Amino acid sequence: MARLAGKRAVVTGAASGIGRASALIFAAEGAQVVVVDRNENGLTETFDLIEKEGGTEIAVTADVSDENAVQGFIGTCVDQWGGIDIVYANAGILENVRSLFDLTPENWRKVLDVNLLGPFLALKHSAPVMMDQGGGSIIFTASVAGLRANAGPTAYSASKAGVISLVQTAAGELSGSGVRVNAICPGLIETGMTKPLFDGARAKGSEDRIGQLNPLARPGHPAEIAHMALFLASDEASYVNGQSIPVDGGLSSTHPFIYK
Repeated sequence: MARLAGKRAVVTGAASGIGRASALIFAAEGAQVVVVDRNENGLTETFDLIEKEGGTEIAVTADVSDENAVQGFIGTCVDQWGGIDIVYANAGILENVRSLFDLTPENWRKVLDVNLLGPFLALKHSAPVMMDQGGGSIIFTASVAGLRANAGPTAYSASKAGVISLVQTAAGELSGSGVRVNAICPGLIETGMTKPLFDGARAKGSEDRIGQLNPLARPGHPAEIAHMALFLASDEASYVNGQSIPVDGGLSSTHPFIYK
């Protein structure tokens, strides 16, 4: 079943992890996909994987916090395929500075530029096109760290809380336009960003403890987030708007508790 047949999509952070998994599933479900990342090598790998499966894609190397670059890749989708139906602003970084007092303004700006300014710019430049078409779906990657404390470093958590607020305010501002704005709040997922945590646990022989704080007692996989992105991108989610949906094994439903 081609759930995104005829849809035109942009996916950022597509060189690995959640972005790559989402770009692959969007293409497999019939969408034409512009894949975006600043990691050119990883982006080429994603492009090749989509092409191998017979998908239609364009790869653009870009910094999502650069407004001219964002205008460029949104414009590429519109110019090549005549419009844009889906934007998944997934690109994000983790500046692993744990102490509030060790954070510098440069750390703070770097994280917010990618994690919050990037989604805003994607929305700013795609929503007008979608409004002219009569609708579309804009999706952000937030985090459980944006819902409650102690799920990530300070700057990262603040940026993701900002994404959740952006979803709510943007959905309201776009009222009546047919453009839906939602976010996914992943729990602990094994991606390039979280690789050091997973590698460290494996080196210590404590891999079985990864994800122990959620009721499923395991970490998640990029494809599990990509399937939620597929739902939100599809017409099946036509009445879902202004929401930030946890996909976290149940972590955000509980107070911390070790199940083992």
